[in-house]
Formats: sequence, C-alpha cells, structure tokens
Amino acid sequence: MHVTTKYFGNKRFQSNEGPATITMDAPKEAGGLGEGVGPKSLLLYGLMGCTGLDVVSILEKKKIDYDSFEISVDAEQTGTHPKVYKQIKLTFTFETDEAHRKDIERAITLSEKTFCGVSAMLSKTADMSWELVIK
Repeated sequence: MHVTTKYFGNKRFQSNEGPATITMDAPKEAGGLGEGVGPKSLLLYGLMGCTGLDVVSILEKKKIDYDSFEISVDAEQTGTHPKVYKQIKLTFTFETDEAHRKDIERAITLSEKTFCGVSAMLSKTADMSWELVIK
C-alpha cells in the first residue's frame, strides 16, 4: 500500500491512494476551512468500511437478503493528549426479516473477532461494542 498526503495551506491536506482522493481539514476554530474530514474521524470511517465490507461479504456467501444496511458509530475520546478513542460503539441497522438476526449477528462477530484489521487495531486502545437494529 502506498498513500501520499500533500499540504495545501490553511491546515488542509489531500491524500491519495491511486485514483482515490480524500481531503482532511482542521475545523474553522482551529484555523482550518472546516471543509474536510478530520484525521481521527477517518479512523472511524475506516472501521465502518472495514467491518461493513466483511459483513456484506459474509451475508452474500450465506445468501442473506436485506433491503438496506447502514452503520453508525459513537466514539468517546480520552480527555488528555494524546487524545485517543477509549470507547467505540457501532450500530448496524438492517432493513430485513427478523429471521436473519442470528446470521447477521454471526457476520458482525466474525468481522469484529477475525477479519477486520481496523477493529483489531482500535480495540488496542478502545472498549469496542456493537448493537444490531433490524427494521
């Protein structure tokens, strides 16, 4: 993996991995433009993407159907520097039949415990938990 980050002034960075680009920026109160994503938020984005890909792949293999799937995260940081995440809670929301609950829970657990490298890294500093909501 090779990623490049370039500084554009006003506390704004742009990172590239191949054709994909993401802009990071400090909030206005910290001297940035407030138009980009914060670096620590990117860790949470990475967590949701990593576990989301795992869960989707596992459910596809099991032929579990759902109408929609969404992940949200709530995280709490420590109060002193370096501020790290100390609690992270993922909420997995599926629009599907309640009969699929056990299969979805199994997919989430496999991602958390076996496959998602981002989860493995963040769990070194944070108490990780999750909830499944079926609509």
